[in-house]
Amino acid sequence: MTAADPSSNTGLLAPGWAGSPAASATSDSAYLRALLDAEAALTRAQAALGLAPAEAATAVTAAADPDRFEVRSLVERSRTGGNPVIPLVADLTKAVGGEYGPYVHRGATSQDIMDTATMLVASRTLHLVLTDLARTERALSGLAATHRDTAMPGRTLTQHAVPTTFGLKAAGWRSLVLDARDRVRVVRGALPVQLGGAAGTLAAFTAYGAEDALALPDAYARELGLTAPLLPWHTLRTPIADLAGCLAFAAGALGKVAADVLVLCRTEIAEVSEGSGGGSSAMPHKANPVRSTLIAAAARRAPQLAAVLYGSLVAEDERPAGAWHAEWEPLRELLRLVGGAARDAAELAEGLRVHPDVMRQHLDLTHGLIVSERLSAELAPLLGRARAKELLTEVARRTYAESRPLAELLAGEPELKDLDLSALTDPARYTGSAGALTDRALERR
Repeated sequence: MTAADPSSNTGLLAPGWAGSPAASATSDSAYLRALLDAEAALTRAQAALGLAPAEAATAVTAAADPDRFEVRSLVERSRTGGNPVIPLVADLTKAVGGEYGPYVHRGATSQDIMDTATMLVASRTLHLVLTDLARTERALSGLAATHRDTAMPGRTLTQHAVPTTFGLKAAGWRSLVLDARDRVRVVRGALPVQLGGAAGTLAAFTAYGAEDALALPDAYARELGLTAPLLPWHTLRTPIADLAGCLAFAAGALGKVAADVLVLCRTEIAEVSEGSGGGSSAMPHKANPVRSTLIAAAARRAPQLAAVLYGSLVAEDERPAGAWHAEWEPLRELLRLVGGAARDAAELAEGLRVHPDVMRQHLDLTHGLIVSERLSAELAPLLGRARAKELLTEVARRTYAESRPLAELLAGEPELKDLDLSALTDPARYTGSAGALTDRALERR
């Protein structure tokens, strides 16, 4: 048996993101690739503006091959300067060689490259998240349409309230997923490069001959498919805060779906079930709702990670000591958690099994009292509010005490002999505008 690399992070304790596309997109190898992409693009941008020979851009791009660099060595040497860019620049300069080596990292500071690489990793990971959110949305759309009129108990404060439909519930889940999608799209589309030099003034690029240093961030952004910022953002951490917000929201939106499924698939309720439940190490009969459990775990962790990123807004001077460094691991973990949750949500929604017959049985658990709101409204004009309330209170007491249907007890009241009590007390006929609301929700694209 081969011993595991003690420095590796393959997800042994993180089944929520292990093996997901986001895990690969946020790995150390992925970060190395992004750092090298950022360095090569900087040289190409300078060449495009005549600040470096075209041959230098070609040489640096060719040398910026992740397979030529050893992550473990970079990790060990990064402690000296506090970030991995410093040893990477030394290795990349050596790989490029004597003639064009001086054009590696020219005019930049470590944070320029680290922040830009982080934006690349975020952009690439968010693309994967959006793909899985789209899968989730499509599956939920199908569930909402199929179960538009499938009546079920609406629950408030853990108790039966009035009837609703599973279609409306699924439409609500879909709406949250679309809200998350929209936020992720906006943030991903605005992710900027970072380029300011030592103190955010672009001074070094002017010293190297740039007549208009402000053109360089634009050229840099074009090389990488990111946006050009209005200002260097070394200590203006809006992009990080925006990422924190959209990721935490996405985790919470998916967490809401998971929370509902976890309740509805309890043994005592069993109105839905996961398509492929997980097993238990001790109880062979169990089919645990694993997808929902992992999503719920991600949703619980995301707010605290986002809080660290929001805290890094308080960044002093033109380069912070610690605030910038504190972002790296929480942001990567957030990307991983949301990427894993999006994958699990897609699998959950695509495989979810709905049990309308059980829902119907549960509508009858209170012997018709679930429509007491409707009866209050219907009987008040006929009997007066006071008499209607008195009658319904007494009949509700008897319904519980005698376990008899509400309609049967009401049928014994002479004042109600002309009413169709069977229809009035049918929970499936008291779902209000649930169908129309579902239709309206499904019109959103």
